[in-house]
Amino acid sequence: MNFAYTAYTEDKRLVKGKVSAYSEEAATQLLGYGGYRVVSLKSVTRLIDKEKLMARFTRIKPQEVVMFSRQLALLLESGTDIATSLDLLQEQTDNQILNKTIGEVASDIRGGTSLSVAFSRHPRAFSSMYYRAIAAGEQGGKLEVVLRQMASHIEKSIGTEKQIRNALTYPFIVVLVAVIVVIVLVTFVLPAFTGMYKQFGVELPLMTRILMGITDWASRYGVYLIIGILVAAFAVYFYIRTPGGKRWWDATVLKLPVLGRIVHLGELGRCCRTMALLIRIGLPLPEVMAMTIFNSNNKVMGDNLTEVQQELIRGEGLSRPMAKRALFLPLMTQMVKVGEETGNLDNTLDTVADSFEMESGEKTKSAVALIQPVMTIIIGLLVGFVVLAMVSAMYSIYGSFEG
Repeated sequence: MNFAYTAYTEDKRLVKGKVSAYSEEAATQLLGYGGYRVVSLKSVTRLIDKEKLMARFTRIKPQEVVMFSRQLALLLESGTDIATSLDLLQEQTDNQILNKTIGEVASDIRGGTSLSVAFSRHPRAFSSMYYRAIAAGEQGGKLEVVLRQMASHIEKSIGTEKQIRNALTYPFIVVLVAVIVVIVLVTFVLPAFTGMYKQFGVELPLMTRILMGITDWASRYGVYLIIGILVAAFAVYFYIRTPGGKRWWDATVLKLPVLGRIVHLGELGRCCRTMALLIRIGLPLPEVMAMTIFNSNNKVMGDNLTEVQQELIRGEGLSRPMAKRALFLPLMTQMVKVGEETGNLDNTLDTVADSFEMESGEKTKSAVALIQPVMTIIIGLLVGFVVLAMVSAMYSIYGSFEG
C-alpha cells in the first residue's frame, strides 16, 4: 500500500513524498526510523495498481504452501522464533505474491498477532482449515507437528487431483481432435465436393444425399447452433453458481453411471482424510464436523454431514447418524464405529480414506481405458461414413458417364 506523507526532518525542514508499507502504522514507524516526524499521512490509490493486478493473475500453488509449511516446521524445531523463521523463508521465496504474504504475516507477528490470525488474513494462500488447524496447534503446543500434518494433507490432495487430471488428459485431446476434424470436414472439404456433385446432375446415393443435407444445414444454421450451445452453457454455468443450482448439479453428478461413483468415493475419501487430520490435532468432534462441512466441495455431502453433526451434538455419536444415510458407504460407517469403540478414530478414518482413494483411482483408470477405444471407434465411424459417401458418389458419377 502506498502513502503520501508530509513530515518534518531533524533539521526542521518540511518535506513531502511517498512511502510503501503494509499499514498506516507501519508507514509511520518506517518514516520514524528515517528521522521524519509525520505531520499528515494519506493512502494513495493508483489508477492501475500493479500489485493488485499481479495478485489477480498470479496464484500461490499448493506445492508452495506445502514447502513453506515443512520449512517453517523445521526452523521452529531448530529453536528459531516465528518472526525470524518467516523472514528467512521470505528471502528464499520466488513467488512474489507468497513473498509479500509471508512479509505481512511476519509484520503481524511482530505486532503481537498470533500466527493463526495472521494466516487468516490471507485466504488466497491459507485455507480456513489450515489456519484453524494452526490455531489448534498453537493452543496445544504442537505447532511444528500440525504444520507437517497440514503439509502432508495438502500433498495427498494434490496427488489425488493430479492422478485424475492426468487420466483425463488423453480422452480430452481425442475429443478435441474429433471436434476439429468434424469442423474442418463440414466447413471446408464437403462444400467443395457438394458443389461438384450438383454440377453433374446425377442421382446420388442415399448416404451422399444425407451427408450433403447435413453439410447444407450446418452451413446455414451452424453459427446459430454454436451460439445456442454457448448461451446454454453460460446459463448452466451461472445457475450452478447459485446455492440451489450447485446442490442440483452435485446431486446430478453423484447419480451418473460411472463418474458418479468416482466422485462419490473421492468426496468420502476427502471427508475421512479431513476428519482424521483434525481429530489427530485434538479438535473436538463437533468442531471437526463443522470444518469438514465447510471444506466439502459437494453440497449434498455437506447437507448430509450437517445432519450428522446435529445428531452428534444430541448425543447419538458419529457412526449411528452416518449409518442412517445411504451416502455414507457401509465400510465407512463400520470403521467409524470401530474407531469410536477403540478410541482410535483418526487412524480408522485414514484407513477408510486410503481404501476409497485407491478404489476411486482404479475406477478412474478403468473409465479412461474404456473411453479411449470408444472414442477411437466413433471417430473411425465418422470418418468412414464421410469417405464412403464421397466414394460412392464418385462411382455413381463414373457410372453415369459409362452409361
